[in-house]
Amino acid sequence: MNATSHGPRTEPYKPMRIEAIFFLGLIGFFVPMFVLYGLWSGWEPVGSTALALVVGLWGMVGFYLMILSRRIDPRPEDDPMADVADAAGEYGTFSPWSWWPLVLGVAVSFVFLGAAVGWWLLGIGAGIALVGLVGHVLEFSRNHHAH
Repeated sequence: MNATSHGPRTEPYKPMRIEAIFFLGLIGFFVPMFVLYGLWSGWEPVGSTALALVVGLWGMVGFYLMILSRRIDPRPEDDPMADVADAAGEYGTFSPWSWWPLVLGVAVSFVFLGAAVGWWLLGIGAGIALVGLVGHVLEFSRNHHAH
């Protein structure tokens, strides 16, 4: 059987393995950059700590994805022999005419602008964010969208 035929698989494929290899593989880049930056800067505390945290965060995500790959069922996108139709189906419920993401975007803009202009804007942004988050979460619980 050649590589282009769609016969039965002889070896099992592991779901989410590519994602885990991506995150764990980039630790091989970030660790040397951390050491190189540390030696070059005389172990400057802010940058060295930030790079060490990057290594830790990428490692945690990679480790989580490696553990998760053992628990979930295989996905069609993990199988190189899968057809496009294997991934067909409903992926979720999305509101095409929702204004709440715009409200949340304005709120985030106020919060970040508050760090630059004045901390009083952070409170306004937090208030708008709270209203936007509640509206976005409860959008399908009110009016003609309720189910």
